[in-house]
Order: sequence, then C-alpha cells, then structure tokens
Amino acid sequence: MNGATAKLGKRANPASDRITVDGAVIIVRDDLVYYLINKPRHVVTTMSDPQGRHTVAELVPDNPRVFPVGRLDFDSEGLLLVTNDGDLAHLLMHPGSEVPKVYMAEVDGAPTRGALRSLREGIDLEDGRTAPALARAVETHGDVTLLELVIREGRNRQIRRMCEAVGHPVRRLVRTRIGPIGDPKLPPGAWRELSQDEVRKLYELVKETPV
Repeated sequence: MNGATAKLGKRANPASDRITVDGAVIIVRDDLVYYLINKPRHVVTTMSDPQGRHTVAELVPDNPRVFPVGRLDFDSEGLLLVTNDGDLAHLLMHPGSEVPKVYMAEVDGAPTRGALRSLREGIDLEDGRTAPALARAVETHGDVTLLELVIREGRNRQIRRMCEAVGHPVRRLVRTRIGPIGDPKLPPGAWRELSQDEVRKLYELVKETPV
C-alpha cells in the first residue's frame, strides 16, 4: 500500500491510499466511474463545445463529472473511455504506456504490399515518423478496401494521415478496441460501465508506465 507492504490489521483510506496486488491497482473507492462509449460520427470528444456541436457529454450521465481518455476526431467512430479516475486516465494517455488501439478503416483503392509495408514500418508525417504499426487488408469490394490497423500512439488524426500518405484516403474510420477493452455489441451512441475486471486489466496494462 502506497509503495510499502501492508501488515495484518493495517487500515486503508479509500480516498487517498493506493493499493496494489502484484503490481496491479485494486480499486476500493466507490466514487469512481468508468464508462465505455461507442462514439458516433460528428460528435466532439469534449464535454462542451463553443460551436454548439454534439459532445460525448450528451451520451453519459450528468453526474459524476467525467472526462474522455484520449480522443476520437469529429469524423471518426468507435470506442472511447470516459472516467473520473484521473490516475488511470493519466497512465493510459502517457506516451510511455503504448496502449494498443485497433481501428477498422475503409480506404479508397486497394493498397499494395508496398503500401501495407510502409504502414507497418512507419510513415514520415509532418510531426515525425510514426512508430511501427500492424496493418492488414481484410477485404476489397470495388474501389474500397477494409483495413485493420493497430497503433500504439495517439497523434491527431494519425490513421487518416498515415493512409493519406500512402495514397489511400480514409472514407470511414472506426475504433474497435482499446487495449483489452472491446464490445462489438455496443450500439453507436450507447454506453456501459466497465466491469471491475476490465478496470483491473487496464491498470495491469499500464502498471509499468513511467510517470
């Protein structure tokens, strides 16, 4: 507890003490909430918007106040975590965490082996070279190909810029998984609470992250 081994009879304060077992954080506070949202297109990943656009705040309960972990751009869809657990949010968004995120992208044309290899090895963008990614063509219908991509970075519009750079602009982009968290049955615009097991898995995923 708090970096020291707890002794028999030791009491913990849920509001301030950090309790871990084998390096994984144990959640004992009852004021923390963890929501998984399936964000539709044309919804902003913020809790308010000065331009009056729809926000993810409209998709979850008003209380307690929560905030998104990372982001999905305005035109993208899919899974997004929302919580009031600042510690977990910080760890998940830390560059050192390298949380894998899975996307399905509908792109123009049929990417060649060379284009897929470039996506896997890294693309030179205006803000630097991307880290190696996983990329595979799932299927092609007419002039549209469905790609599955897995990245461990969180740059702005990264998938779209990567695909544009290899000559295959994205028509539709859906995030289907965040680390160990996925839910193919969650409808667009819907949300659900994470289970304690899912929260534990997220903490396990980032327990070695430098802070």
